[in-house]
Order: sequence, then C-alpha cells, then structure tokens
Amino acid sequence: MTLNKTDIIEKISEKELLKPSQAKETVETLFEIVKSTLEGGEEVMITGFGKFQIKEKAARKGRNPATGDEMILDKRRVVTFKCSGKLRDALNRA
Repeated sequence: MTLNKTDIIEKISEKELLKPSQAKETVETLFEIVKSTLEGGEEVMITGFGKFQIKEKAARKGRNPATGDEMILDKRRVVTFKCSGKLRDALNRA
C-alpha cells in the first residue's frame, strides 16, 4: 500500500482525533519540520519508528543507458532510513 499525505490525513480524521483541517495542518507541519531538519544536515529520529539521515555520495562514473556513453555523475546528498529495533521486531513477528 502506498500512503500519500491525503491518505494519512484521512486516517487521522477517521480515528476522530482531529478534524480534517487540523489533521492536514498537523501533517503538513510535521513534514515541513522533517524536511527543514534534513536540509540543515541534521538527522531525524522518531523513537520506535526509525531514523532519517543525510548521506554524501561522491562523484562517480556512470553510463547513459539510452546511448551507452560514459559520464560523470555529480556528488550528491541522499536521504537514508534505518528502522528502529522495535519496528524491525514488529515486522518480523507478522
């Protein structure tokens, strides 16, 4: 199952925890906090869920799959996720 923001907002509203407008504002705020924290180079750890980190990828040789031409791929930053032990245990019990 793929979850998008709308799905998350609907699920929160279904549980009658928040009105849909409040749920939307909460979800948007949460994602903005995570995004700005990662952009600042810090990691985001959500206890019982996992940790989002920024990793630096070095420049490397690559190949254009359409033409086969070699090229240099620029260095870049990527987000990685490592699940918590609690989440991993829950997944392995299922």
